[in-house]
Amino acid sequence: MDAISVIRTKRDRGRLSDEQIDWVIDAYTRGVVADEQMSALAMAILLNGMDRSEIARWTAAMIASGERMDFSSLSRPTADKHSTGGVGDKITLPLAPLVAACGAAVPQLSGRGLGHTGGTLDKLESIPGWRATLSNAEMLSVLDEVGAVICAAGDGLAPADKKLYALRDVTATVEAIPLIASSIMSKKIAEGTGSLVLDVKVGSGAFMKSLEDARELAATMVGLGTDHGVRTVALLTDMSVPLGLTAGNALEVRESVEVLAGGGPADVVELTLALAREMLDAAGLTDADPAKALADGSAMDVWRRMIRAQGGDPDATLPVARETHVVTAPATGVLSGLDAYAVGLAAWRLGAGRARKEDAVQAGAGIELHAKPGDAVTEGAPLMTLHTDTPEQFGYALQALEDAVTVAAPGSAPAPTPIVLDRIA
Repeated sequence: MDAISVIRTKRDRGRLSDEQIDWVIDAYTRGVVADEQMSALAMAILLNGMDRSEIARWTAAMIASGERMDFSSLSRPTADKHSTGGVGDKITLPLAPLVAACGAAVPQLSGRGLGHTGGTLDKLESIPGWRATLSNAEMLSVLDEVGAVICAAGDGLAPADKKLYALRDVTATVEAIPLIASSIMSKKIAEGTGSLVLDVKVGSGAFMKSLEDARELAATMVGLGTDHGVRTVALLTDMSVPLGLTAGNALEVRESVEVLAGGGPADVVELTLALAREMLDAAGLTDADPAKALADGSAMDVWRRMIRAQGGDPDATLPVARETHVVTAPATGVLSGLDAYAVGLAAWRLGAGRARKEDAVQAGAGIELHAKPGDAVTEGAPLMTLHTDTPEQFGYALQALEDAVTVAAPGSAPAPTPIVLDRIA
């Protein structure tokens, strides 16, 4: 086998054989296949696709590149959730402790920012002292004692995906459905969770722009999970508008804590509860009431214990960006459009994301929204606040926001879009 032959096969719209897939994943993991060669193959896959059997074999090869975890010693049923990525999508932060407060164990392996979308680990690392990297023994201990853990996948878990995930982020190949599906499912299957709920985002701020593509991705992942004995269900959720009122690492942590305290934006609360109910149902905990656990403070208690168990201080002051810039409403009327992709791109340009896989992110960078579609706005009034430590980036971020906002005449509010668009099981 050689990398050039594998690349050529997919470049010419051929089907990769099982042997080619097994070899290229193993060789890339060992460093025999170079980043530039895997980049070319990833682009060929993005452009020409894979059939279901290719995706299944690719996923199996990713799993086989490392170890598999076992949570059978836990007294609770396990349930996990994965989002395909969005703008302002901080749902994992309140969701994991909420589901744990209702009786499940939540082994939440999360990732870093990918393209214009935020990363759960980047957000949590804005909490002083918090650690993303845990050993398998530490992860199991936190799960046993607290009920929830949010951490990075260990080096031994699907190491092929860890390398390819970072590469896709900087080579414009994030959107490839076969690579998204295999990346997510290889980690989740190797992780060993008993049930999995997928939040597949749809809209301008998502990698899947259409319902058709989102259904294809969801069905592919549900099939992969089911074939490996993991009870899997997917919700298709709207990402045409940012979730909540913040996009950026520390900004989203603050908003998540507001939700756990019984407040927070209505759309974040609604989606958190919808996903919690799916997770609890998949875990067989059908009598649990996540709304009650959110209201009575038990979810907040689990959050604080989870943060402490990973070295963080839940009472610490979160980082704040050194510079801000206010964007005002261009006209008086009703905010009828707020493009999620533009907001995510602007937040990325302000420092909330990374341009290269080795780049650091700014904890305080991001965007704070003062209105959402359907709200009345007044010309010249604050519409959003940009936050960054590098004010020279303001102009670059504002370019991304040039066509992001649409204001309609007073009294012509758009019909609200439901958060949950479809369910695939």
